[in-house]
Amino acid sequence: MENYSKARTEEQPSVCPFPGLPPDTPEVRVKDGSKIRNLLRYALSRMEEGGVAVEGVSKAITCTEIVKRRLKGLHQLTRLLYSTVVEVWEPLEPAAGLDSLTVNRNVPAIWILLSQEPLDCSQPGYQAPGPKPAAGVLPCMKHPDREREREGTEIND
Repeated sequence: MENYSKARTEEQPSVCPFPGLPPDTPEVRVKDGSKIRNLLRYALSRMEEGGVAVEGVSKAITCTEIVKRRLKGLHQLTRLLYSTVVEVWEPLEPAAGLDSLTVNRNVPAIWILLSQEPLDCSQPGYQAPGPKPAAGVLPCMKHPDREREREGTEIND
């Protein structure tokens, strides 16, 4: 590949894996460079209006869990799939007789549907809303190794 440079990258449009959603359902596309605070601001504002479908992987999961903590009673439906990304590589020296290369990559993606309305619990990937926390403050769990670290005591395992 040292004789090639990437000319362009095209992401194939992926079809929403949740049939029957209204066409105006908002979608949040999460990329590696996305900032969690920006995603949360958008997702929380849209959840108050109706709902959001989130696509992405680790940041999408983080964002989803934070939204579920802040907005209680959300039903979740999760789908895992692959999106196709097409990369076109051009030779650095066209006179060298090299052809253009087209590379198809399958990139893992996760679609997470959060809804304030109940979803079909028989669907694979369904998560019911978590229990409502009891009134009052929950005690903080202390880890003995971390306490020793704070006190300056060396930990030998």
